[in-house]
Amino acid sequence: MRKIAIVGAGQSGTQLALGLLGHGYQVTLVSQRSAPELRDGRVLSSQCMFESALQAERELGLNLWDEECPPVKAISFTVANSGRSGESSGSGEPGEPSGSGRSGARSAEGPPWPGLTWRAALDGCGQSVDQRLKISAWLSLFAERGGRFVHATVGVTELEELAASHDLVIIAAGTGTIARLFPRDASRSVYDKPRRSLALTYVTGMTPPGEGPEVSFAVAPGIGEYFSFPALTMTGPCDIMCFEGIPGGPMDNWSSVTSPAEHLAESRRILERFFPWEAARSRDVTLTDPGGVLHGRLTPTVRRPVGVLPSGAQVLGIGDAVVLNDPITGQGANTAAKAASFYLDSILRHGTAGFDADWMTATFENYWRGWAQWVTAWTNSFLEPPAPHVSELATAAAGLPGLAAVLANGFDDPRTFFPWWFDAAEAKRLIASYASATANAAVRFDPRELRRALGQYATGVTVVTCLGPDGEQVGMTANSFTSVSLDPPLVLWCPAKSASGTPAFTAAKHFAVNVLGADQHHVSRQFATPTGDKFLGVPVRPGRSGAPLLGDTVAAFECRTVAVHDAGDHLIMLGEVERFDAPGGPPLVFHSGLYHLATRHPDV
Repeated sequence: MRKIAIVGAGQSGTQLALGLLGHGYQVTLVSQRSAPELRDGRVLSSQCMFESALQAERELGLNLWDEECPPVKAISFTVANSGRSGESSGSGEPGEPSGSGRSGARSAEGPPWPGLTWRAALDGCGQSVDQRLKISAWLSLFAERGGRFVHATVGVTELEELAASHDLVIIAAGTGTIARLFPRDASRSVYDKPRRSLALTYVTGMTPPGEGPEVSFAVAPGIGEYFSFPALTMTGPCDIMCFEGIPGGPMDNWSSVTSPAEHLAESRRILERFFPWEAARSRDVTLTDPGGVLHGRLTPTVRRPVGVLPSGAQVLGIGDAVVLNDPITGQGANTAAKAASFYLDSILRHGTAGFDADWMTATFENYWRGWAQWVTAWTNSFLEPPAPHVSELATAAAGLPGLAAVLANGFDDPRTFFPWWFDAAEAKRLIASYASATANAAVRFDPRELRRALGQYATGVTVVTCLGPDGEQVGMTANSFTSVSLDPPLVLWCPAKSASGTPAFTAAKHFAVNVLGADQHHVSRQFATPTGDKFLGVPVRPGRSGAPLLGDTVAAFECRTVAVHDAGDHLIMLGEVERFDAPGGPPLVFHSGLYHLATRHPDV
């Protein structure tokens, strides 16, 4: 039985520990805080989690609060427009759009008022469970399932002992001496100091938004951001108030706060001064408990994933220990849950081989390419003055519900913001597509609603590949593959015109369709994201036509392109099968936006 030690009992460490236990690993989980200490301590984070991260918990049976935790059903976005001289729209500060959605002027003494605003429903409800409640319950579950919990402070000496007695040691602690084992990656770390002053206030008595439970996100240009959402804490349902002030600005007064009562008073002061429409919902709030407050600041940092102990033993970092982002986009717990899923997949696929530095680096790089790099880039963009096209997106969303839904649901999967969040031409194209759909009276449905309906049709998952004009390997994930004819043997698939790889496919004379197996969802994710080298770490062999064939697939078809047809925003590529291979096995299935396993129907 493989023995794995995890140091740090947060979202990523505890989730990974429970996942490994479920697959027969012997797991030691070490934390400097016991379950009672966690329950009785101060809040740890804001942890608003969205659908796909919650799904990762459900797959491990960790969704213990679905019945009692209030849901998060939407995201609203508002920009304060003060009308004051020198503080109006156009100052170029973080989060400020180029237009306000309202007109008129206020006196220099007038309070801020909502300018641009929009709201959109989430495709799947979010959820926030106080980590004091969640992690303490998970630690009890860990013990019940046979895990070994060690309540101790860990330094280098203790790590040496763990490395000597375990096959793999994973560090999930983002602070302290052991976190410094992982050197800063200068090529991926944009900042060398904090970009925001941070504070959390857990309260009861907040008036709910009129349209239902939501993440209410508000921006005071040049000053900072505020967002709130419903949650479940030790005493029951509550709301979490999150403050992000620009350092040195008027929202950065937390260092003078010395008590929970003063913390609550400062929270109210900020709302009254900069977000009065939110202050109106918070007139009667009280703290959930004396530990329901937190303030501080952090420097967003990406670190190298492999730490080396004095003995030469190597340890692997996960979560905040190696990728620490500002909480301005609410991605902390989501990213930690995703990291645990990526690492669990990597460990299970690795089998009985040793966990050396190459494997550790590859595990992290797969997670970085498949998830963390997109979250990091998108989150960092919120800490800077917005590009003009980002301001245009925010402004346009106020009048285009479909576009607002795209922005809101991107919080669940930030990869969907690429490339248009960082590409002005793509942003304009996206705005135009939703403006056209809204203006066209013949279109009686939202494109997102149509996509959701089409997603009810379950499909397999393929990666289609070819050789580009310069001999480079090109590939993209597709579930539009289908058989057309047996005589002659024809198949088709449909790439998006806007996909970066589409020109290579239209120029190539051959393509290959690789049908993925049930354990290749990581391959699907890798080829579905706009990463640099999609083939990195994937076993590949050349087909007779030159089109790359992926390893370990359940089937592969080498095809000659016989026709390319225009079809709206996609192309239909028709190919004649020249040769195929079908070793078989359980396929990867995609349905309603999630990966699934195919099982035999019990009635058949």
